[in-house]
Amino acid sequence: MTYRQRRESCNGSVVGVVLLLALTAGTGRAIDLDSARLIDLTHPFDETTIYWPTARHFQLEVVAHGKTPGGWWYAANNFCAAEHGGTHMDAPAHFARGGATTDRVPVTAGIGPLVKVDVHAQADQNPDYRLTADDLHTWERANGPIPRGAIVVMDSGWAARWPDPQRYLGTAAAGDTANLHFPGFSREAVEFLVHERDINAIGVDTPSIDYGPSQDFIVHQILNGANKPGFENLANLARVPPHGATLIALPMKIEGGSGGPVRAIALLP
Repeated sequence: MTYRQRRESCNGSVVGVVLLLALTAGTGRAIDLDSARLIDLTHPFDETTIYWPTARHFQLEVVAHGKTPGGWWYAANNFCAAEHGGTHMDAPAHFARGGATTDRVPVTAGIGPLVKVDVHAQADQNPDYRLTADDLHTWERANGPIPRGAIVVMDSGWAARWPDPQRYLGTAAAGDTANLHFPGFSREAVEFLVHERDINAIGVDTPSIDYGPSQDFIVHQILNGANKPGFENLANLARVPPHGATLIALPMKIEGGSGGPVRAIALLP
């Protein structure tokens, strides 16, 4: 992937910025950041942020918040949280021995054409729905082939349940992993995307790319085993079209990490 920024200055002011993204092999598309519409796909990190039932939740410790003896304002905090919670990335190292750790996942892995597959109707009928290869084929019949380097996201409508852990996870009890219920990807779908479409990554608006009752986390095994990351707990997917947007998901660069918080946005030219 290549980048170029063009700045034209007039009396010291920036009057235009154009970001060129080579989103697929041999294809470039220009996005004018002055006119592009940006949609934040990130849940805020605070005391209500949802984490895996066994994980440490987000904590913010105020260190300073007020006027200093010198008369100026000063604010600073400490924070502590598990890698896997809120809007975050699962690095390949999460489920693949020798897979890329968070700091070694290429920045380009989180940048690509956003392919949104809507499974609201299926998830309304079955909270444990798994997005199928047929769902992907249906999307392609309507929109064309999923491009190489795409980031394929499942929109199940689950983000509307945030931040209620009972409705979002299926349980509000700390440590309870026996009663998890939410949609995810199926094995067949992720195998198709990895082996036949060479996508960059997948993403979900739920706590995991594997569905709630999963016991083997096979989607994680396949995706991370192919040295590709996943993005979980995405927000605002209802505002994104099925195709035409660009996803930019940049994780905190944690050396040796198995994942980390992400700021994810969609760019609509």
